[in-house]
Amino acid sequence: MKTQFQAAGAVNGERLLNSFLDLAKINAPSGDEKPIADVLVPRLTEMGFTIQFDEAHKEIGGNCGNLIAWWDGTDSNIPPLFLSTHMDTVLPTAGLTPVIRDGVIYSDGTTILGADDRAALAAYLEGIQAIQESGTPCGPIELILTVYEQPGLVGAKYLDYSKVKSNTGYIFDSSGDVGQIILQGPFSSRIWWEIQGKASHIGLNPEEGISAILIAAQALRNMKLGKVDEETLANIGVIQGGEMTSIIPGTVKLSGEVRSFTADGLQKQIDYMLAEFTKAAEAFGGVANARVEKKYFGFDIPEQAEFVQAAIRAAERIGVKPYLTKTLGGADTNVLSENGLSCITLGLGFRNIHSFQEHISIENLVNTGRYVTALICEWYETHKPN
Repeated sequence: MKTQFQAAGAVNGERLLNSFLDLAKINAPSGDEKPIADVLVPRLTEMGFTIQFDEAHKEIGGNCGNLIAWWDGTDSNIPPLFLSTHMDTVLPTAGLTPVIRDGVIYSDGTTILGADDRAALAAYLEGIQAIQESGTPCGPIELILTVYEQPGLVGAKYLDYSKVKSNTGYIFDSSGDVGQIILQGPFSSRIWWEIQGKASHIGLNPEEGISAILIAAQALRNMKLGKVDEETLANIGVIQGGEMTSIIPGTVKLSGEVRSFTADGLQKQIDYMLAEFTKAAEAFGGVANARVEKKYFGFDIPEQAEFVQAAIRAAERIGVKPYLTKTLGGADTNVLSENGLSCITLGLGFRNIHSFQEHISIENLVNTGRYVTALICEWYETHKPN
């Protein structure tokens, strides 16, 4: 008997839903991706993929490297296309119990759902399987499945790019509905401060103390954070300091992050924040030491790029409205682009990620699978001989 899911076309929506629910239940947070890799390897092997792992985990302290899988497709004369996402979740999913209400998939509220980004994994598997089962001609397909993405795109940073054969591809990893095409992503850096005042006992020699907490408070009070402008975001996310309630704190540590669509905008905000901490420290007679670390570079892909136009046509092919946008959110797209791969981020419609209220609609899940097949078809038709 046909179900509502089979109306999606070549993609078997019911199988896709069940695949997602199975993958979501696999507990494999950042650094512990081996359980999900152990499930993916036999499935991909059965589909005709050859599997490689790199040794990124040795740099990270995890238990599994990045997974690179290759399938020849039906026509080796077509340039290969890659699909990428990450295998880790931001929090553990042990004991995950999925709940479906009104066509939307949730957890039971005691864990995250892990749709970020198990939904993409399930859609890739289903979309490619649908291509294979229908005998649709296509070029080689490569999967680049990274580890340790959630803590800051770390797996992609340590990816062994010599193992990657393809140059162009797509990453489904955004909360926009299917049809969202992200052409621009941010530059990002982290900043760590150590504010030095002078510790003293409040009851014995308070006049000698210089409160590092007050220095930090002064700097933060004068500093514009959050949405700085349309191009730039800044945040102080961690503050640590103090020893005892009776001791004026001599040291405070802070860390934060800046994101901007331009390298100049990023540097301008970093310089401004460094100057505010220095000014506050000098006013109190203290010192502000800072360390800046690049997190990832930005990307900016022209709308006219061949693979962008293919993504637009593929969305139209499955009856969803494509829309071009930019985001200050980071994804593996940033790091893969920095390392010479041509790629963009696409929406798949998960919501409230990194929370126990995370959810995704079945419609978006199935449309992601359909979009995968359409992208593969468009790529083939763009490059097949006339």
